[in-house]
Amino acid sequence: MTLAVVYSRANIGIQAPLITVEVHLSAGLPGFTIVGLPETVVKESRERVRSALLHSGLEFPQRRITINLAPADLPKAGGRFDLAMAIGILAASQQLEKVELQNFEFMGELALSGDVRRVQGLLPGLIAGSQLGRHCIVPVANASEAALLDSDKILVCGHLLQVLGHLRGETPLSRPAKTETTAVDFGCDFAEVAGQASAKRALLLAAAGGHNLLMRGPPGTGKTMLASRLVTILPPLTLEQAMELAAIKSISGKEVSLAGLQQPPFRAPHHTSSAIALTGGGSTLHTGEISLAHHGVLFLDELPEFSMRVLDVLREPMEAGCVQISRAKYQVSLPARFQLLAAMNPCPCGYATDPERECRCTPDRIRQYQQRISGPLLDRIDIQLEVPRLSEDERKRLLDKQQKPEVSSAEMRAAVLRCRALQLRQRGRINAHLQQQELQEYCALTEKDSTLFNAAMTRLKLSTRACFRILRIARTIADLAESEPIETRHLLEAINYRRFDTL
Repeated sequence: MTLAVVYSRANIGIQAPLITVEVHLSAGLPGFTIVGLPETVVKESRERVRSALLHSGLEFPQRRITINLAPADLPKAGGRFDLAMAIGILAASQQLEKVELQNFEFMGELALSGDVRRVQGLLPGLIAGSQLGRHCIVPVANASEAALLDSDKILVCGHLLQVLGHLRGETPLSRPAKTETTAVDFGCDFAEVAGQASAKRALLLAAAGGHNLLMRGPPGTGKTMLASRLVTILPPLTLEQAMELAAIKSISGKEVSLAGLQQPPFRAPHHTSSAIALTGGGSTLHTGEISLAHHGVLFLDELPEFSMRVLDVLREPMEAGCVQISRAKYQVSLPARFQLLAAMNPCPCGYATDPERECRCTPDRIRQYQQRISGPLLDRIDIQLEVPRLSEDERKRLLDKQQKPEVSSAEMRAAVLRCRALQLRQRGRINAHLQQQELQEYCALTEKDSTLFNAAMTRLKLSTRACFRILRIARTIADLAESEPIETRHLLEAINYRRFDTL
């Protein structure tokens, strides 16, 4: 047989299209040609494959070798096709006979010695291959990633000869070793935060309903400390959500394992980050912070210090739950269903709202500083909260050992879990994701409350989007209070959280 067909997988975002590796040996001067839009790294596979075969004691055919990576119009990148090419050459040169290669998919980069090295973005390919019922042979260096699927059709190898031994039925390959799932130690707790009851209440609502939150206050009031503890009260991800997040981590080259698999992510990029760093993109696909925060929290500290152009790229993903990236070489859609958590000072010096310190900023500087956050972005933030400096009595209680302990993350997390379970049971989704038609059904107001709501909207000059977000918050407040209807006190508290819209 001078023609062999082997299967592998490419990596386009979190999609893993099937790649058919066709190997043909023909008469003529010895040569090695790879076609099918291969990039430089793929073209260099010729030397890696040749050396790997020779160092493994195998024959490299002295014939004209043509390898086609189909579909031909799909760009191919990386060294993940090395193993499939080597197996195809061995099959076409009859060094590997009577093997049904159509039942296998191969992904792995070859070293010159024949060792099989780790590849990036393996998980989407494993998921796609397993769904078709094929055996996937991958590097042992990707074992922790492969173990996530817990499939008997996923096998790991460390050397090209091990793959040959398995295909010939001599020494079967083993499945990836499954590690034990360990509990995540956050190293922080809400019980460590003294005072700030209103901020804790707002964070509880944000976690219970999946709402976006902005905290504003003077320096040293605990905004960052509070924000870093939000992840301690979030519910664990479902298995489907965890696998989707693991696929994103896989294509970004990050370590993926069972440890903390279902823990929601918490991403906190620096304010000097670029738009591409947040959304993703680049000449070769780079996964952005908003995708790495999928099903978790994106924390932007010192919000006005971010470039206004950078902040505004968040607007569409916040509504759509995904980001569309279009470049000359690729067009992909990456999931980005994140919860925005932000903190800011009221002015450049930070003391405009601090009664104990004198502000050194002029009204123009304060206005320019606050206007770095555009109206459309602010409109998408559900809860807007002032975080004041601790009072004198609260500061005295900081060192008082006999003082009643603060509410812990465990207590808050229990309330969040109850509230989330109620939402999923009654509505099938969390309150932050309720659609307009669902708001009419689940957020109905009495005639008196409707009049109050309309008057507040007119006086505050809020947009229709802000109105819908207020109803979602009110629904979450009612759920936490275990109240079926939205009462007047729930609605008033929700309206009170839109205090920055008039900035």
